[in-house]
Amino acid sequence: MPPRINIPPVTRVVLVVLLLQSVLSAAVRYRQWSAHSEIVVEWLTLIPQLSLFYPWTFLSATLVENNIFTLGIAGLTLYHGGKYLERAWSSREFAKFLLVAALIPNTLTFLVLVTLFTITRNEDWTLMTIAGTIPLQISFLVAFSQLVPAHTVTLFRGVLSMRVPRFPLLYVGLVAVLSLTPLLTSASLLLAIFGLLASWTYLRFYKTVFPDLDSSQPTSMRGDASETFAFAEFFPGPLKPFIAVITDQIFNVLVAMRICTPFSQADISAAQNGNFMQRTGHGGVRAEAERRRALALKVLDQRLHAATAGTSGTSRSQSQPPNQPSGPTIQTQPQANAQAAMTSQPTAVLGETNYNPDQDHDKGDS
Repeated sequence: MPPRINIPPVTRVVLVVLLLQSVLSAAVRYRQWSAHSEIVVEWLTLIPQLSLFYPWTFLSATLVENNIFTLGIAGLTLYHGGKYLERAWSSREFAKFLLVAALIPNTLTFLVLVTLFTITRNEDWTLMTIAGTIPLQISFLVAFSQLVPAHTVTLFRGVLSMRVPRFPLLYVGLVAVLSLTPLLTSASLLLAIFGLLASWTYLRFYKTVFPDLDSSQPTSMRGDASETFAFAEFFPGPLKPFIAVITDQIFNVLVAMRICTPFSQADISAAQNGNFMQRTGHGGVRAEAERRRALALKVLDQRLHAATAGTSGTSRSQSQPPNQPSGPTIQTQPQANAQAAMTSQPTAVLGETNYNPDQDHDKGDS
């Protein structure tokens, strides 16, 4: 019996839609192919001049690839990256992330192309096809930079070693080079840039995260205030101070426009102490069940502790000999079991990554 391929539901749907739409687009273009004109599918991909009557293309265009090379890369990226992120975040949060990473870059690229046409009066800008999984691919790299910022990837048997936060900028450079070839259009570079900005903004300021079990923080908060996920961390060490100054000014403008909300001191403290589960390697239903179970055990332990404290205070007021032997009390055994569940089970299942900022900056910026 062949092994069963376990793919989370949202990732499975995205892969199927990518394959169906890409094959359908290829079939239409093959059937209408002409040596004297370029075939476009305006009801499936986003073309500024032709797709206004097909508003769903602002979303569907992301899951259409126009050649077998980019389709293969897109399939591998969505399969591996989708499984990891959906299990780390839950299907609902992963679906919201995909909507942000697809809809916002497509819309911004559409507006830029229309603006370029308005300035230059060159109709080629409005006939350019906006399609492909490029915004999703770079958004996955941004998400990995948040989840595992201290991890280093070694390529070519140790010849090249790079920290994960360096990959989004490297990807933008690669897309910029390929956009000069027939493989990608000029719109691909805009999709990569806007995908980087949209996904980082969403994860930095808007995505809901949950507290660690030992944290006294509220049940949830939005964003990630940690220094390891600052926008300057995507750039090499010498450029970080200049990028930080620019991004701080942009952030102040966004705050003034009420698009972003400044982090409170509690948010910054929670991020610095690692109280929020931003870097979990395994998640999904099982991890959430374990988290809830451990939280319930912690509450039960606190109640038992309070109850036994009251019982021991009452017993001291009675004339019972202090050296009278007795069996194990409720305070010792259940508390040990609950504490063991708190310290061992959630950590093993959630796969928390311990991060050392000083050691990481010494290695990554050198």
